[in-house]
Amino acid sequence: MANLNLLKRTGERPYRRVGRGQSSTRGKQSGRGGKGQTARAGNKRRPEMRDIIKKLPKRRGYGKNRARTVDPTRPSPVAISLTRLDTIFESGAVVTRAALIERGVIGRRQTAKIMGGESSKKFTVDGCTVSSTARAAIEKAGGSIVPKADKKTKRTKVEKVAA
Repeated sequence: MANLNLLKRTGERPYRRVGRGQSSTRGKQSGRGGKGQTARAGNKRRPEMRDIIKKLPKRRGYGKNRARTVDPTRPSPVAISLTRLDTIFESGAVVTRAALIERGVIGRRQTAKIMGGESSKKFTVDGCTVSSTARAAIEKAGGSIVPKADKKTKRTKVEKVAA
């Protein structure tokens, strides 16, 4: 059975006074170890890692805080050529993300980007990003591209209605 007298403190330890004689367990060198630079008052050495970092050259052209702009959780799209789509789909087919997953071209968590190539078949691309060369080739073959639906944007300012 737990009692109040058995509870342990979870906060920080209290400050221990040092340098008050040998019987206090923190006398003589007062927990500073032996002699030398670290045992003296005013011991402030520069951190070695900072000096190493300062000597490294800066990577130009990436922005000061590149790591903040990169999102590692966001998957990069899988590039799919038009010639590959030509072999997978028949003429007049609708190419969607779901159709690509169904045929095993991309995984469930991946997105697709249709890149350049040659195609003689007529495709309707819906919900996939398309490069400019692929767009021109699809439209030349008589196909069409349905634009991606934009996400709903939240309005930050409230518009005043004139009374």
